[in-house]
Parts: sequence; C-alpha cells; structure tokens
Amino acid sequence: MPLKVALQMDPIGSVNINADSTFRIALEAQARGHSLFFYTPDKLAFVEGRVMARGFPIELRREVGNHVTYGPETEVDLSEFDVVWLRQDPPFDMGYITTTHLLELVQPKTLVVNDPFWVRNFPEKLLVLRFPQLTPPTAIARDLATIRAFKARHGDIILKPLYGNGGAGVFRLDPNDRNLASLHELFTGMSREPLIVQKFLPDVAKGDKRVILVDGEPIGAINRVPQAGETRSNMHVGGRPEKIGLTTRDLEICRTIGPLLREKGQVFVGIDVIGDWLTEINVTSPTGLQELERFDGTNGAARIWEAIEAKRR
Repeated sequence: MPLKVALQMDPIGSVNINADSTFRIALEAQARGHSLFFYTPDKLAFVEGRVMARGFPIELRREVGNHVTYGPETEVDLSEFDVVWLRQDPPFDMGYITTTHLLELVQPKTLVVNDPFWVRNFPEKLLVLRFPQLTPPTAIARDLATIRAFKARHGDIILKPLYGNGGAGVFRLDPNDRNLASLHELFTGMSREPLIVQKFLPDVAKGDKRVILVDGEPIGAINRVPQAGETRSNMHVGGRPEKIGLTTRDLEICRTIGPLLREKGQVFVGIDVIGDWLTEINVTSPTGLQELERFDGTNGAARIWEAIEAKRR
C-alpha cells in the first residue's frame, strides 16, 4: 500500500543530493510509490487540538541543481499521514525538543521515525552513558574542578559541547595544554549546558567508524579518516569517508545496544566507534547512507523502508 510520508527537515532545496541521507530516504520512498510532503521545523504548529504543518508536496530526482519540484504550499494535519520523518539536524536545543513533544501527539495513528519521545530522551552523547562497559572514560560536568580532575587522571582528553554536532567545538587537550580554563570560560559563557569530556583515543588517527543500524540490526559501516593534523573526523569538517567492514567488537557493541534501540522505536541509528570503543549513538539525524551504498552496494534506505512498511502493516 502506498504511504503518505511527511519529511520534517532542513530546507531540501539546498541539500547535497549525493551525500544527504534524508534525500536518499525520500528518493527511495518515492521509488516505492509513497507520496512525499516536505516542511521545515519552524512550520510545525499545534492549533486547537491538531498538529499542523505548512509545506509542499514534492517530487524528487537525482539531478544536481534540479532535484526537487514543489507543489502548491499547503497546510496539512499530520495525523492524516502514515509516516512522519523527524530529520532536521541538531543543535539539540529547546526548539528541537519542542518539535518532539508536538510530534508525540500524532502517535500512534501516525508512525514518527525515529520515535520522538526517545529521540528527546536519548540524545547522542547521553545514551552511551547506559553502556559504560563499551565506552572510553567519560565525564559530563559543568564544574571546572571536576573536569580538571578528569584531565589529571587521563592526561590527554577530548572536550566538546554536550549537544553539539558535526564536529563543531571539539577540542583535544593533551598533557601539555594550558587552555582548559579558557575553553571552560568560553563554553560556559555561551551556554548553561554541561560539557562532555572523554579520554583521547589515539586510534582516531585510523578513523572514526560510523556503523549504521536499522531497527537495531547493523547493516554496514563506513570509516571517516581525519585530515592530517586534525583530530576531528566528521565529514562536515573534512573527514574522508572510506570503505570498511564490521569487526567482532563492532558486532558485540551492536548486539548490546540493538535491542534497546529496537524497543524504543529508533529505526535509523548511526553509532560512532573509535578502535574498540563506542563514543556516540546518533538518533536525531544520522548520516552515512549514501557513502555505505557507494562502498558496499548496501541500499540502507531500502532496508529502512522495509522496516517501516512492516511496522505500518
């Protein structure tokens, strides 16, 4: 049965159609006969008992510079859709959190992917805290003394915003670094949020592996290798994607976390693994589908839609 699908995402007209995972998901939906409706998060509203969105029916094609055709602007009731995709990029701020509250109201009649209740409660750098046996030494704190003590124990650390994304604001502080207090002052002056610190993993020089899970099951991985002289491997900041397989340790990590992801409605998840250690579980807007398809021939978007269509049945 064709499904009515709504995409809550950042502007689709400006995406990189050869890299963007949401575009690939939407293109696969269209190929399977599903209809598409696009809107941005700022056009989501609760009005007198209904969750409404103002946006456009769309048709997509893989043609650079001409990849989307918009229908007439329309206001829709999201409870009339079969599937709503929660796919805008972080930052994971109160605006983002508010959209999760509103999208909860259309469930269970409408399937929201990923489940917004658990997206809200499982942000990337916090869900890993449930699996300390899989993660490097980690602390979450705003207090400078606590962070100083962590650095004294581990020497070489990574310091980053708790709710950041794409490698923004990630700093490596080695044993000789003298900038911890200044960085703490900078971060706490901009935000009331805590920071996250982790022991630096030298294996990041070999790459930061993105493992993609669909409904709790791993379907493949890509490796993201940092540029020379760079600690961050995110593709947003110049990391180079390359082909890589899944190790025994990767599969062990997936077996440990997979049942929880499946139980909580996290259909499309990307985890980050450095060496033998899990560093993040990305549920808000994970990426990597197109790179995986190019390297391995794995159509992750099709696997995702097979899982969604099964849930709708």
